Amino acid sequence: MRALSILTIAASAAFLAGCAGTPSATPPVPVQPAVPAPDQVALDEGIKLYNKGDFNGAIKRLGASDIAAGGNKQRQLEALKYQAFSYCVTSRKTLCRKQFETALKLDPAFDLAPGEHGHPLWGPVFTKLKKPKVTTAGEKKARRRTWRASF
Repeated sequence: MRALSILTIAASAAFLAGCAGTPSATPPVPVQPAVPAPDQVALDEGIKLYNKGDFNGAIKRLGASDIAAGGNKQRQLEALKYQAFSYCVTSRKTLCRKQFETALKLDPAFDLAPGEHGHPLWGPVFTKLKKPKVTTAGEKKARRRTWRASF
């Protein structure tokens, strides 16, 4: 009986040792880092310029065709937002407003982050655009009269 136990242990050890040394058929393929899309690169570069205080450089980089042609709506919205910020901080409120208008046309649900709403330069510009237009009964009547008069 003892000989059988020793033989069983020896056979098991030999079997397990044989499994441990088996080389794999193919070596693992190294993972290549993903190459960012050109519009993402342009957006990142534009935001870096903005963060460094180079607002004119940011406006130029964020307005590049690779962002507009990239097709990614979120990146386009982000670029428009940072362009608007850059225009506002360089005292060009009309251009600031136009960038926000373009963003809202691209996505009517576009909004600023809670911390961005309170900014003294671009907060009021954006809030004014985002407010729904309220018309009075008198304004509606005047529009109807103008419309009827055009026939």
